[in-house]
Amino acid sequence: MKSKVNFLILLGLLLGMAYSTDAQILDSPRDGVFDEINLPDKKPLPYYPVREADVVWRKRIWRIIDLRQKMNQPFYYPETRQKGMKNFMTVLMDALREGTITAYDPQDDQFLVPMTYQEIENKLTTTDTIPIYDPNNPDIILKYEVVQKDFDPSTVQRIKLKEDWFFDKQRSVMDVRILGICPVQTLNDDQTGNFIGFVNLFWIYFPEARPVFAKSIVYNRLNTAMNRTYDELFMNRLFSSYIYKEDNVYGREITAYAQGMDALLEAQRIKNEISDFENELWDY
Repeated sequence: MKSKVNFLILLGLLLGMAYSTDAQILDSPRDGVFDEINLPDKKPLPYYPVREADVVWRKRIWRIIDLRQKMNQPFYYPETRQKGMKNFMTVLMDALREGTITAYDPQDDQFLVPMTYQEIENKLTTTDTIPIYDPNNPDIILKYEVVQKDFDPSTVQRIKLKEDWFFDKQRSVMDVRILGICPVQTLNDDQTGNFIGFVNLFWIYFPEARPVFAKSIVYNRLNTAMNRTYDELFMNRLFSSYIYKEDNVYGREITAYAQGMDALLEAQRIKNEISDFENELWDY
């Protein structure tokens, strides 16, 4: 009987401690002047419906968003998670882990070959061999130990976009739809720190990812009461980019036939071709 009483007392203490802990969490001070209640219910604005018969002109291009540019820094920061805010790559990785969006093979931007999160994790997780020194004699190496290095989102400094520009005669507007997104990782030598190259990680089908982006807050340096979302950054074209490929019969990028200044001029020519087409429609 005594043991049962002691058990009940102990159980009551544990429940009381759990309740006290929950109460402390619920009663924690508000980090701000109001409760942000609209974000969980936020949804992306739907696309305007487009009929095939209304599209009289279309061009597919591929862009690169360099996250090192000042205008694109909202995609790169914060480097570590903050309350309510994550950088773009962290948002993608969390959504892939939860199964909210699907990743596709990085070599195929037609979204034909899906990838599992385990495949992505194995690809991004690397190993490194470090020496273990003798504590009594730092000049002596006792052994080498293999350690696992987790993926660092800050190594992604570029984003590729695949998009279609088209003229809709029903609305008489030039419109654009982003189709895919591909994060690009920058590789550096572990010993020297020198740049090695870039590697495409995976492709994301943008319309599928929009609900996730619509709930991911981005810092607004001009007014934090009007913070944007990643979906708004993409849909309102609030980024700086340059064209590295247009659809062509050879399937080649600009760098395959132009280098240096010629490549920049070719990218500008493609950009001007889109704007000139729209402007010439209204010349009388």
